[in-house]
Amino acid sequence: MSPVLLGWKLYEVTGSKLSIGILGLSEVIPAVLLALPAGVKVDRSNKHRLISICMALYFLLMIGLLIVTSQWFTSSSKQLIQWLIYGLVFCTGAIRAYSSPAINAFVAQLVPQESLVRAISINSMTWLIAAVAGPALAGLLLGYASITVAFIISCSAIFIALLLFQLIKAKPASWQPGKTTTWEGVKEGLNFVLHKKQRALLSAISLDMFAVLFGGAVGILPVFAVDILQIGPEKLGWLYAATYLGNFIAIALLISNPLKNKQGKTLLYTVAGFGVCILVFAISKNFWLSFAALFISGLFDGVSVIIRGTIVQLFVPDEMRGRVSSVNSIFVNSSNELGQFESGVAASAMGTVPSVVFGGCMTLLVTIVTWIKAPTLRKFEY
Repeated sequence: MSPVLLGWKLYEVTGSKLSIGILGLSEVIPAVLLALPAGVKVDRSNKHRLISICMALYFLLMIGLLIVTSQWFTSSSKQLIQWLIYGLVFCTGAIRAYSSPAINAFVAQLVPQESLVRAISINSMTWLIAAVAGPALAGLLLGYASITVAFIISCSAIFIALLLFQLIKAKPASWQPGKTTTWEGVKEGLNFVLHKKQRALLSAISLDMFAVLFGGAVGILPVFAVDILQIGPEKLGWLYAATYLGNFIAIALLISNPLKNKQGKTLLYTVAGFGVCILVFAISKNFWLSFAALFISGLFDGVSVIIRGTIVQLFVPDEMRGRVSSVNSIFVNSSNELGQFESGVAASAMGTVPSVVFGGCMTLLVTIVTWIKAPTLRKFEY
């Protein structure tokens, strides 16, 4: 729910495309800077306890966003509201540096190896249910209630999730580092990812990073909603949900019909298809065509999510999962926010539509270069 609520609020308060880009940057800076030491902390820690602490901190920060965006702050200066939002989102990025690799590593501890691919798919689907319902609900609440009501519901959801998570039993830490320093642990994680035996892993996460970095049109959806499509927050919520709805359907199909071979080539094809969909979205001036373009891009992205997630989980030993997930988060998870910043800067410099056309073309170019320069990924199968 939060990207819709905060994106709409910032564009309403500032009228600036760049302000939405800075929103993504404010989250990604701490997430990237803390990612590598956070991975070491994850591998050393009781992951259940660490995730619980992160969820509790998220809850407190959501209450902060509830207050800042509420009517209590309407008399405050627009600049104060803007920077308070950036500050709180910055803190969520710091927490995410720990929570994201901890959750990825914890999932692998809960199921046997032979069930891991299906577990990854089901875990992705449950997240996508929220990713589809959240933006749609946020848009409806913005249109028919208020942003305050929306954040109250968001805070309640996180609190309920924290309580439900306590029903899962904790698992012991897999890595006992002894006298290994944090920096030595970081180097072990980097060396594992950069080793020549892991070329397919490195190529896959690099491909995703650049594709999402340049193809991140979702980052400036509030600008398209107001200036190009001329729609209200209700339909904006559905545009945010469109990509995730496509993700959900693709992953649901892959659970019952998993990919049997040529996963590397399939990954490259789907990223190229994603780039084409971004180009269609860029030139569309019709809500339903824009929705369809984002939905189909989500279908392509859903397939690539499963392939990348499986590569990361299957080929990483349990005692390295936290550190490798942290490296992966720098490439993959943070590319969404960096892509949002890139979209905001490009839209301010080039114009809204040309900036997204540029992003779609760059995504296709990245795919072509990867096809030529990364034969290990092109031939990869699991």
